[in-house]
Amino acid sequence: MKLFDVYPLFDIEPVKGEDVYIWDNTGQKYLDLYGGHAVISIGHSHPHYIERITEQVKKIGFYSNSIQNPLQQELATKLGQLSGYDAFRLFLCNSGAEANENALKLASFHTKRSTVLTFKKGFHGRTSAAVAVTDNPKIQAPLNRHHSVLTLEMNDIEALNSAFEKEAIAAVIVEGIQGIAGVYEPETEFLQTLRALCDKYETVLILDEIQSGYGRSGKFFAHQYSGIEPDLITTAKGMGNGFPVGGVLIHPKFEASFGLLGTTFGGNHLACAASLAVLEVMEQENLVENAANVGEYLLKQLNTVPGIQEVRGKGLIIGIELAEAAATLRKKLLFEHKIFTGSSSEPNTMRVLPSLTLKQAQADIFVEALKKELLG
Repeated sequence: MKLFDVYPLFDIEPVKGEDVYIWDNTGQKYLDLYGGHAVISIGHSHPHYIERITEQVKKIGFYSNSIQNPLQQELATKLGQLSGYDAFRLFLCNSGAEANENALKLASFHTKRSTVLTFKKGFHGRTSAAVAVTDNPKIQAPLNRHHSVLTLEMNDIEALNSAFEKEAIAAVIVEGIQGIAGVYEPETEFLQTLRALCDKYETVLILDEIQSGYGRSGKFFAHQYSGIEPDLITTAKGMGNGFPVGGVLIHPKFEASFGLLGTTFGGNHLACAASLAVLEVMEQENLVENAANVGEYLLKQLNTVPGIQEVRGKGLIIGIELAEAAATLRKKLLFEHKIFTGSSSEPNTMRVLPSLTLKQAQADIFVEALKKELLG
């Protein structure tokens, strides 16, 4: 049996990781500025992460959610403390797409409506409702298109007001920072207007922080720059540092009933141990602050590189727009400079999504490699 193709593959086989570096099966070392789609938040093979998972698997790795698992409440408490959302409740699942599916479902139950407002260039996952609210027809099967979805330009306040006047909207879903799109931010006034309209029309506001959350932007969640409070927050990626885990942070106004949400693997013992290790390291090593500081430094340095058209982002979620397709430069960085970077849905934009442990000296290595390639 052969594998079903998912991505075109680079001819590199990583076999070891440590902090912001990985090694392939030939012993070659690479600077990892992509973190496997923004997943590696506390660095590869962090000692505390390894210890937490190892100790847990010696005890019990998994059992049904129909029994007590104190690790789940420990994780919810810690996440509430560090994120500032300790009044919310936590539903644990396995991925970002699953988190968005459950958030959309909760919103529809709560409002008794079906229409979802979303935004162009947005990406929310590949499962049924998640892909329906993603602005990419290429990945929407006929099955996905039965959902009632209204798609607007992000940051268009006039269109936003008009949509709310005309439609009975169940939920609005928006990324804290659009990642796959090429790193685009919703403006503060736009998010504040969105919050006000959702309050006025009793619509649920969902912040998709799957890529932009968990400290990556320099705040725990990127929307916190705007001072708003969503009704639901979805998270995954950096939450488990590579272990599959996702979650929905749920405002206390949402009613709960047994069977409304459910999952077999979500919140299992190993997932909770991994997620707790991530939060503990983030707190002990001040990684949110580090992401803010090193990200600000890197953004300034990138803005001095000739040949870059635009630099976008906050903290360590950065989009670099070039005058031509980024694929060639990414390959040169990978094979000639041994630096991993990421692509985006915009051919001319590459993404930088390193571990939150990145240091200025490592950022400098990247900037110098860019200068060498762009300046010839």
